[in-house]
Amino acid sequence: MKKVTLYTDGACSGNPGPGGWGCVLLYGEHKRELSGGEKSTTNNRMELTAVIEGLRCLKEKCEVDVFSDSSYTVNAFEKGWVYAWEKGGWKKADKKPVLNDDLWRELLALTRVHRVSFHKVKGHADDELNNRCDALARGGIPTADPESDL
Repeated sequence: MKKVTLYTDGACSGNPGPGGWGCVLLYGEHKRELSGGEKSTTNNRMELTAVIEGLRCLKEKCEVDVFSDSSYTVNAFEKGWVYAWEKGGWKKADKKPVLNDDLWRELLALTRVHRVSFHKVKGHADDELNNRCDALARGGIPTADPESDL
């Protein structure tokens, strides 16, 4: 099984507001960067989207180490929250609906295709690949179209 490293980040200009995501995939000597964005979203949605898009582009089952500065994303898997949400019909312990359940469902499905481990990194620190993902995410934020309000 191929071993892949995936760094991810999301960004939002306002929360909610226009947002972007970025990721860097590493396999041996190969490096691939991806980014994108949405006109109206939240930072958490962009954090999840970055991981989903990175995993989506893998063509075969891989062992993947995901590095993210998003406690929201990492803790959901490392603390088992996502499995409890799924078992509880996508409701939290307080019986309120899980936010972003559409993305959580997709991400959970992808983690069942690949062997995925999540690792928390400190954001905006000296981690070169995390900083690159931050730049990709910020670059993915759609800019306002001056024609759109006419």
